[in-house]
Amino acid sequence: MTMRLVSFLVLALAGASPASAIEVLTGTLKSVAERGEIVLGYRESSVPFSFVEGKQPDGSPRPIGYAIDLCGEIADDVQAAIGRPVKIRYAPVTAETRIDAVASGKIDLECGSTTANAERRRQVAFSPVDYISATQLLVKRGSGIASYRDLGGKTVVVTAGTTNEKAVRDQLTRLKIAAQLVTAPDHAASYAMVKAGKADAFATDDVLLYGLIATDAQDGANYTVLPDKLSYEPYGIMFRKDDPELAGLVQQTFTRLAESRALRWTYERWFLKRLPNGERLDIPMSNDLRVSFQLMGLDAGE
Repeated sequence: MTMRLVSFLVLALAGASPASAIEVLTGTLKSVAERGEIVLGYRESSVPFSFVEGKQPDGSPRPIGYAIDLCGEIADDVQAAIGRPVKIRYAPVTAETRIDAVASGKIDLECGSTTANAERRRQVAFSPVDYISATQLLVKRGSGIASYRDLGGKTVVVTAGTTNEKAVRDQLTRLKIAAQLVTAPDHAASYAMVKAGKADAFATDDVLLYGLIATDAQDGANYTVLPDKLSYEPYGIMFRKDDPELAGLVQQTFTRLAESRALRWTYERWFLKRLPNGERLDIPMSNDLRVSFQLMGLDAGE
């Protein structure tokens, strides 16, 4: 959807009755207009993309993060296209439930740390790339584990429903290393298994590991992330496929944010500045992500 089409929709809806206005829309936009709300799926411990910090006025968890901010921008453009305000409702999802939640219509956007790969694109659609990560290992300092080659006889935990499980399993098979691979329901639970001594290492996307360490004020300094990288993980906001109107609007949102430099500022807010707990991730924008943003209109060199 181009800006011209969005403007056309806004003008068309402005002069239409509520019933006829909805008829102009299709797919998710029509569903959102009929319901009067847009549902954003969030993750509880995917720092700094999507995590919970405090409570909302109604007492429910307050999701915050980089992906939450981006979804908020998309929601603003959805409201502009519909021509009237809609309620934003947040719904929790996990790595295992997120794809089905989008495909089944339980949520309209998944605002987390989700890899946009070919297999998943057969079920859902993705926004332009908003982050690029890689599978790495978190271990306790002094554990004697310096690389994947030291995992013989060890237990490695991965979060269920993530792409990291296959990356680790393939690496262990290639190196002929006998290690036990176990799963936990979310990143916080996986990290807790390492802290409790139930696993020797936790494998997931590097930025999520750094986020867990940074937000663990009591014990985070006791853990480290090993440098070996196993996979290329381009993230995106997930939404239903075969919905060209929504796909065009999402593309328009990212273009708008890139051209205004808001995309860069949003990145800096969550990856370079202090998190709500006062800690910093200090993760500069990668060259690959910088190029991706430039292609959307951002002069990231300034």
